Amino acid sequence: MSPIVADGLGLLGFGMGTVFVFLILLIFATSIMSTIVNKYFPEAAPVPAKKRSQPSQGADPQLLKVLAAAVKEHKARQK
Repeated sequence: MSPIVADGLGLLGFGMGTVFVFLILLIFATSIMSTIVNKYFPEAAPVPAKKRSQPSQGADPQLLKVLAAAVKEHKARQK
């Protein structure tokens, strides 16, 4: 094997090893940061939703008159 190929393989191993070690350190760093953040800033407990009140069964007659007048006015403007 020529010395150039041997040097290339050595540099290849060194570079890949360096990247591997860096990625392992990055995983540990993010895990530690996640633990610290969760310790000092825990997630808030979800607030239970309030039950909605049932709508009234009958419609307000005055409201129906107002709605009918608004629809009539809208249709008149469309012509």
